[in-house]
Amino acid sequence: MSTERIALFIDGANLYATAKSLGFDIDYKRLLKEFQSRGRLIRAFYYTALIEDQEYSSIRPLIDWLDYNGFAVVTKPTKEFVDSMGRRKVKGSMDIELAVDAMEMANHIDHMVLFSGDGDFRSLVAAVQRKGVKVSVVSTITTQPPMVADELRRQADEFVDLIHLAAKVGRDPGERVQRYQERRPAGAADEVLDT
Repeated sequence: MSTERIALFIDGANLYATAKSLGFDIDYKRLLKEFQSRGRLIRAFYYTALIEDQEYSSIRPLIDWLDYNGFAVVTKPTKEFVDSMGRRKVKGSMDIELAVDAMEMANHIDHMVLFSGDGDFRSLVAAVQRKGVKVSVVSTITTQPPMVADELRRQADEFVDLIHLAAKVGRDPGERVQRYQERRPAGAADEVLDT
C-alpha cells in the first residue's frame, strides 16, 4: 500500500449534483474505503450549508452518519435574502471554509483530492500545488454541459471522472433504506436518507 498522505475535500452540494446527473448515489462508506486503499487517508472533509429553521432537513441523517463514521463535517447555516427582482434566494457557499482547511492541511499531506467542479477553486488548487501537493479533481465531463469548469480541470494534476469511480463508490438506490438502517449510529432517529 502507498504511504502517500491523502486528504479528501468534498463540496457536498456539488458532489451530490454531479452523482445525480450521472444517475447514481454516493455510498460514503465505500468512498472512504476506496481512498483508504490508495494511501494514508489523513482526513476526509465534507462541506455543506444547512437551511436553518426547517423542522426536518433531508440532509441531516447523512450529516449525522458522516460525523460518526470518519468524516470531518463542516457546516454553516444558509443565509436568506431578497434579490433585486424581489425573489427570495438562499445563499450557502462553503468555498472559503474549504479553501482555508485545504491551505492549513497542505503542509501535512502529499495528495489533495477535491470533489468539486467549481471553477472558483482553480486558484486554491494552484496555491496548494505551489506547496508541493499533488491535486486530483473529481467531477465529470460526461454530462452536457460538463459539471467541471475547464480551468479547474486544466489546473489539476489529475482529473478523475466520477463516472469511472461509480462502480467503487456508487450505491444501488434499492439498497438505500436497508444500508442506512444497518449503518446508522445507536440512538439515531428512524428517519430515512433522502439525499
